[in-house]
Amino acid sequence: QTCRYFEALINAKGLDGFTISGQGTIDGNGLKYHQAFWLRRSWNDKCTNKDEQRPRLVYISNCKNVQVEGITEQNSAFWTNHVYNSENVKYLGVHIYSLGKPNDSKGPSTDALDLDVVKNILVKNCYMSVNDDAVAIKGGKGPYADAFMKDYPGVEIPSESIGNGENRNILIEDCEYGFCHGCLTLGSESVFDHNIILRNITISERANNLLWLKMRPDTPQRYEYVTVENIKGPVNNFLYIAPWTQFYDLLGRKDPPLSYSDHITMRNCECECNVFFNAVKQDEVYRLSNFTFENINVTAEVNNFDPEIVDGFTHTNVNVNTK
Repeated sequence: QTCRYFEALINAKGLDGFTISGQGTIDGNGLKYHQAFWLRRSWNDKCTNKDEQRPRLVYISNCKNVQVEGITEQNSAFWTNHVYNSENVKYLGVHIYSLGKPNDSKGPSTDALDLDVVKNILVKNCYMSVNDDAVAIKGGKGPYADAFMKDYPGVEIPSESIGNGENRNILIEDCEYGFCHGCLTLGSESVFDHNIILRNITISERANNLLWLKMRPDTPQRYEYVTVENIKGPVNNFLYIAPWTQFYDLLGRKDPPLSYSDHITMRNCECECNVFFNAVKQDEVYRLSNFTFENINVTAEVNNFDPEIVDGFTHTNVNVNTK
């Protein structure tokens, strides 16, 4: 969606070639915003992030050849980094942290890095510990969100779909994760994602989900050629695939769009988890195909591995030891 919103603390728009680097700290003073949000939520449990209108920390839009290196980014009021419609972007050795565990300072929706209609992204040697997703792949939502790549004759495309787009060629490697909701999350606002790699990752504090595919029933999505490899550490869900219905709205469309996740590879992983394979089959909403699991050693509370829900599942040397 495109909507009016507060500017971030630091904004870069329409630039070719710039660097933010050094040993300094960018602090978003998020605690005040978080307390205001939870206070509002205490008397209105339907309060959303938009109601409180908390600012992001760093917003990079319509840029190319960007490097963010060496700095500390902490205590964002909302998303920590939002990179939109940009290419050739590097995050190197950045320490990203948001206030976490105490109930009165928990930072809602403080995603470390939201990648939104981007290509050619490198995230390397970073630390991420936030009270939401570490790396979230965005790109748009809605029943005609793929209008940028598909014709809908006779359909008036909603204005909020303008600006949607695809994500290509994203590499996250050699990073350390503290707590987060998703180490790598595709969605909930994402249309077309291609060639996404998460590798050589250490999880030092239990994360909720290693790979999380959020499948919207109101949005045509395709997540393809996603690789997760060389991962060590504790997670609640090794793989989590399920419908996501927050802000669900078909906008009058009578034929709900179908989504796809295919060519998903997870290999060379050693994890302790609650649930190994937390995936829901829902063919009327999305189709899963061509998954590969290789050299996986997991200790799990629940082993509900069901390769039959995927059309074409290759699994080799997958060892799941139940507690």
